[in-house]
Amino acid sequence: MGLKIQHFVIFTTLVLASSCKHDVQELSKITGKELPVDSTIVQNTAIEDFVKPYRMRVDEVLDSALAYAPNIISKTDGALNTTAGNLMADVVLSETNPIFKSRTGSNIDFVLLNHGGIRSMISKGVITSRTAYEVMPFENTIIVAELTGKSVNDLVSFLRDSGRAHPIAGLQITLNHDGTINKVLIQGKPLDKNRTYNVATSNYLISGGDQMNFFKEAIKTTDTDYLIRNAMIDYFKKVDTVAPLVDDRFIKLEIGN
Repeated sequence: MGLKIQHFVIFTTLVLASSCKHDVQELSKITGKELPVDSTIVQNTAIEDFVKPYRMRVDEVLDSALAYAPNIISKTDGALNTTAGNLMADVVLSETNPIFKSRTGSNIDFVLLNHGGIRSMISKGVITSRTAYEVMPFENTIIVAELTGKSVNDLVSFLRDSGRAHPIAGLQITLNHDGTINKVLIQGKPLDKNRTYNVATSNYLISGGDQMNFFKEAIKTTDTDYLIRNAMIDYFKKVDTVAPLVDDRFIKLEIGN
């Protein structure tokens, strides 16, 4: 009797094992269908009614007046520095320095951002939170890199040779008429190649974006977790009028100067 039970168990096990085997499935064909997004799509009233109050609230927040621009603020109104670039760099310096100092006990020496990161001009008139989203639609955070004097010297050479008005603040560069460097000041003092400097930039540039490879040589970095866009909004809330100028932070001397 025990032998029959043993045979039954073995038989059942073999049956179950064989039933668990599956044929290997292979993909033989992929088909697709294009669904055009156009005026033929019928609006779903239920979804629209659900979303509407949230959309209205978002629009209300984004379009509330924060400040006023008496003139157009553009990234194309100067050869070596522009009103939009100067505004963005100045904002990053003024709004980020208190955060950085509270965490490290040190100050930001200067700011370098990238010209291509400015995605829109600021029109004359009311400035809103939406304005900041248009100028800086990316989720770029502000990172402070500690650079040696040599790396800063490479940074200055890059700005001289780039041919673009990359935004800077706290840094002043004067070129001779032949393009050679005449003077470099950081917070009003000559560049000291024997010390280090705290440079605020974006998380995109810190990894060498826009060929700014000198940031890869940073001694250390501090991520403030502060979006550039939010810094702009915070600044707009504090001021009444936003009127940056093309100034002498980066200039090239004419012959005879």
